[in-house]
Amino acid sequence: MLVLVINSGSSSLKYQVRDVAAGSVLTEGLIEKIGMGNGGDGDGEIEGPRDHAEALEQVDAAIHQELGGLELAAVGHRVVHGGERFAEPVLIDNEITRAIERLNPLAPLHNPANVLGIRAITKKWPDMPQVAVFDTAFHRTLPEHAWRYAVPDELYTNHGIRRYGFHGTSHEYVTRRAAALLDLPVEEFDGVIAHLGNGASVTAIRGGNSVDTSMGFTPLEGLVMGTRSGDLDPSILVFLGRAGWTPEDLDTMLNRESGLKGLAGNNDMRSVVEASESGDSRAATALAVTSYRLAKYIGGYHVAVGGAKALVFTAGIGENSHQFRALVADRLGALGVELDAGLNAERSKEPRVISTAGSAIPVLVVPTDEERAIAEATAAVVSSSVAP
Repeated sequence: MLVLVINSGSSSLKYQVRDVAAGSVLTEGLIEKIGMGNGGDGDGEIEGPRDHAEALEQVDAAIHQELGGLELAAVGHRVVHGGERFAEPVLIDNEITRAIERLNPLAPLHNPANVLGIRAITKKWPDMPQVAVFDTAFHRTLPEHAWRYAVPDELYTNHGIRRYGFHGTSHEYVTRRAAALLDLPVEEFDGVIAHLGNGASVTAIRGGNSVDTSMGFTPLEGLVMGTRSGDLDPSILVFLGRAGWTPEDLDTMLNRESGLKGLAGNNDMRSVVEASESGDSRAATALAVTSYRLAKYIGGYHVAVGGAKALVFTAGIGENSHQFRALVADRLGALGVELDAGLNAERSKEPRVISTAGSAIPVLVVPTDEERAIAEATAAVVSSSVAP
């Protein structure tokens, strides 16, 4: 089955065509500057495609040039927020599209763009099966004591304010790969998965299910990230609001000017590591804060899963920064974690163990592949919908 995987942003459209049976990528690309003008405030003459429908025409032309006479069987969409309704991938119809749209207030930067992508496909190929795969779905197994905030109940009942968690597609995929690497049935896998990219989250896995995760109501909560602050005292925002900061000022500061960027002046982990190794004290402090925050979560989640059988690093930083992995592991001596320096420094795209034989908890590096997970989920949903 050939599946087109779509990841729609507000001004971009990332795509990939996968042969699910062969496990191969046939073509991929990125359309940018959708609806963006060349003026200073984004107005002026349109530079890129006028809208997502026009962007899809470019995708259509590109993939048919690569695929020739091969036909797409389905489209899978990464949808960031599924709220409490969606606990698994679903076949999209008009009602599902409207339901995703109703979740826009919970993910105002992401879900509206996801809906634009869905509607563009519906207009272009009205008979094409489409599947929504939700970032939040894997975390629907969180127990109430993990997803509840200690705030008045009306905030949950009236506004849906609770912890949802994100990066679920990646965490689920890596959980299965890590269990296979350890030769364990996934339902027997207890571990801690650290998805570390410009956005970062860590998840406690017990019996193959998510039982706690660092991101919450939004992807801002939790770890120190590229430009996001992660956890901080909420009273800071009250203080700044009284000092004249607007909600927009606060949102920009927390989501775009904080994290590694706020601490070191750069949100690229490679650049921060290089600066630290060259003696830059700001970069060294940023790495210390970031690694310490993650180590605290790992320690807590070791308890949450009843004793982790593995610590797994994944995503861009987790897979590629052996320096940052070492900084984190150095803080986990109380758990008996011990990396093999040689194995940790090796470069490989294959899942592997990087801890010593004597490490109390095996440490793994498992590359994530969210597009593959979305394609496989899409194929499964479409196949089950046409089964007799």
